[in-house]
Amino acid sequence: MDLDLRGRVNRRRRADADRRAANARANLGRRPPFPGRWVSAASLIGGPVLIMIGILLRSPFYYFVPYQLVAYTQHPTLITAAYACFAVGFVLLWPAVMTLAHRIAVTHPLWGMWGGCLVIVGLFTRTFQFGTDHLAFHLTDVLGLRVMLDGVDGYYLAWRDTVWHPFRAMSGPAFFGWVVLAVGAYRSGALGLGRSIALGLMSALALGTLKGTEPQSFIAVGGLCLAFIPLGVSLLRDGPPPSRRAVVWIVVLVAVHVLMTAFGPRG
Repeated sequence: MDLDLRGRVNRRRRADADRRAANARANLGRRPPFPGRWVSAASLIGGPVLIMIGILLRSPFYYFVPYQLVAYTQHPTLITAAYACFAVGFVLLWPAVMTLAHRIAVTHPLWGMWGGCLVIVGLFTRTFQFGTDHLAFHLTDVLGLRVMLDGVDGYYLAWRDTVWHPFRAMSGPAFFGWVVLAVGAYRSGALGLGRSIALGLMSALALGTLKGTEPQSFIAVGGLCLAFIPLGVSLLRDGPPPSRRAVVWIVVLVAVHVLMTAFGPRG
């Protein structure tokens, strides 16, 4: 029995290694066609890191809605930074998801298409939810904590009773899209078993207005870091550094953006 079990384990390991080798050969020399190697690598590394920073910054406060609003009234800069990092991290993830979907699609096109599309739809849903977070915080400044506590309770009741809304209908992909992408990554050999399971753990991350850091948040986002960051590092290493002209244009565009943000029209 022990020999048979050991043989099955060895066969499974060889099959996994063969899948990864076949996917690596199929992707050999391929670059992300859009948005390119550097943007994709920055997304694979920066997106998970920013989400984890947001998770850590708001971790001292209980995750339930009233405690998040109370934390904002006591530490507005910290909570604003936490939710902003969380939201920007998810916005930055779309090139990362697209890059992994391309790698999956080389050998398993349907898994790559469905996994990538479902997860990206889920990213839009989380961005929509951040809009309600942002509005709730600023209305707390104007209307006061007590009014907003009642207001958010009313919003949750109204959202629960809403028969149909585009982003309510797209809540499902925010959860199970990660599972589809993880299964596709494993079946295609784009990721190994361990990192595929880690990627699928993102389905445990809570979704909703003013949802703070829960215990499973660290597990979910930690799994995302484990799945995406090594892939981003490998992309950075797999090719020449950016040209001097590209670096100059990046500096110019960043400088223009900073100046327009600092001195542009407001209101």
